[in-house]
Parts: sequence; structure tokens; C-alpha cells
Amino acid sequence: MREKKVWFITGAGRGMGVDIAKAAMAAGNAVVATGRNTDRIRSVLGEADDLLVVKLDITDPADAQAAAQAATERFGRIDVLVNNAGNFIAGFFEEIDSEQFRWQIETNLFGPMNVTRAVLPVMRRHRSGLVVAISSTAGIVGQEFCSAYSSSKFGIEGWIESLTPEVAPFGIRTMLVEPGFFRTDLLTPESTVYAEPSIDDYAERNAAIRPAWQAMNGQQEGDPAKLAAALVQIVDQDNPPVRWVAGADAVAAVEQKARDLLAQVDAYRDISTSLAIA
Repeated sequence: MREKKVWFITGAGRGMGVDIAKAAMAAGNAVVATGRNTDRIRSVLGEADDLLVVKLDITDPADAQAAAQAATERFGRIDVLVNNAGNFIAGFFEEIDSEQFRWQIETNLFGPMNVTRAVLPVMRRHRSGLVVAISSTAGIVGQEFCSAYSSSKFGIEGWIESLTPEVAPFGIRTMLVEPGFFRTDLLTPESTVYAEPSIDDYAERNAAIRPAWQAMNGQQEGDPAKLAAALVQIVDQDNPPVRWVAGADAVAAVEQKARDLLAQVDAYRDISTSLAIA
């Protein structure tokens, strides 16, 4: 019989977090569903014996510690942490002010770090666990209008990749999920903040790109419920991947990035390999 796991999910009140929580519960797991608005979480997930709803602002380390304690008091352990909560600061780098840029990093990078720092001691005690971080194709491939968001997701990639060998001796695994465009709440006004246009040189592109991003909301090809169901299946594997590229568009983008990197290495191979001290 499949062993029940305790899932701890951030941002479980809307978007992909709801789908992940529902999929984990449907598979027979216990779920700690966290978010800033607990009423919203209860309204979308309902009530269940194996469901614990906990308030959590991921940017508050004290909140993270309290949520991890509440989870262990209720279920005794945390087997799967899903760092899902995040937001999107959209705009050209020069038009995103420093406060907005810091807010992006604070939410999408330091937020998951706060939660993971609170949960790792629980996992170490049990010498097992899986830390999942919802990254993005934007954490592999940068593009215009996404400098702040990509910075936060590239940071997630480097942090988790480096964390992996640190916690492996304790039986703890990590997994980066790198979705392409999925029909989540990320592009809704509640999750996306657009930088105010302020530089004439960017005006023409702003006039075209911002409406295009806004029009994409609700039209993305990816089905978040299918992603959530697949995530539960992958988590149940004996050796879940360190990276899971999710979505056909994501696969194509990552494959192209890999080809580009190899081509760039090869183009300057002779110069690069000639730099050793004679």
C-alpha cells in the first residue's frame, strides 16, 4: 500500500497552489495548505480530516516558523514542501524601481528560503523529505520585460542546485519544477504588477508588449490541474528528478537554451582552453 505523505504547500489559496493541494489530497495525502488568506483557502479546498489550513506570509520568517510548527504539531512530520507562492513584476529593467525589484526578489527567492529554512529541521529529524521549488522557464531563459521575475527564478535555480548536495546526506531530496505558460493566476492583477512607463525610448515597445501580456491571462495553453496531477505522480517516484521541465513550450525553450550554450562554448573553445598558466 502506498504510504501517505504530508505535503506543505505555500500559496494554496489560488492558482496552481489550489490544484496541487487538490491533487495531493485526491492521492490520499495529508495537506498543510498555507497562504495569507486562510478564508480563501478554506473556500476552495473545503474541510477534511487530513487538511490543515495555516496562515503564512512567506516573506515573514516568523510566520514560516509558526506554520512549520503547526504542521508538525498536527501531523508529526513534513514529507513534501512545495514552494509555490510568488508574484510577477513586469516591465523593462530601467523602469522597474529598486523597491519593486527588491520586492520581487523578497517574494520569489527569499520567501521560499524562509519557508525551507523553517521546514528543513523537521525533515532532518526524520532523515527524509523532498523540497520542491516552483521555478519557471524564466529561470532558464531570460527575456525582455521579465528582468525582475527572471532574476528571482534564476536565483531559485542556483539556490536549489546548491542546496541539493548539502541536504542529500540527511535523506532529503530537492526538485525544481520549470513550467512554461500555464493557465494560473500569475498574470491576474492580483499577482502581476506592471512598472510604470517612464522612459520615452521604451514607449513604443511598452505600448505593444504590456497589452500582449495582459491578453495572455487566461489563454495560456498549459492545464495547471494536469501539472498538479503529474507532480504528485513524480513525487511518488523513488528517484524524482532534480529538474522537471513542465509543458511542451518549456521543453522547447530549454532544449534551445542547451543548444545555444553548447554552441557558444564550442565557438570559443580554443581561446577558452588556452588560458592555463604556461
